[in-house]
Amino acid sequence: MAVFLSVGMAFTGIPVALTNWINEMGMSPYMLIVVLTLIYIVLGCFLEGTSMIVLTSSVALPMIQSAGLDPIWFGIYLVLVVEMSQITPPVGFNLFVLQSMSGRDILTITKASLPFFFLMLFGLVLITVWPEIATFLPGMMINR
Repeated sequence: MAVFLSVGMAFTGIPVALTNWINEMGMSPYMLIVVLTLIYIVLGCFLEGTSMIVLTSSVALPMIQSAGLDPIWFGIYLVLVVEMSQITPPVGFNLFVLQSMSGRDILTITKASLPFFFLMLFGLVLITVWPEIATFLPGMMINR
């Protein structure tokens, strides 16, 4: 269904319209990243990772490219944000995996995963401020 929805959105021109709307708002690239991060975290409360990527990439990628950000960097950013969203309650799927493995209640698991959420958020800030951290190795492969 997610693929069907993505194709349908592309056919109707929704990604282009959203990209134009974001450009008209005059958002800086950093503000766009903050907004996308918040959207992905909220989506992660209700969807699993693959569905989020399939549903949103056709809309988010044109916005990222129009903001002048590297698509390879966006892929790495997307993996980090999806993993962050997978440990957010109430439907953080990684929380349920940890609960079944440990036998502990979900509240204990959520509290224990909170430091990892903030570590991933810190990593996200690092690759946003210094994108070369994420694009160094891919850049070395492209230049050869």
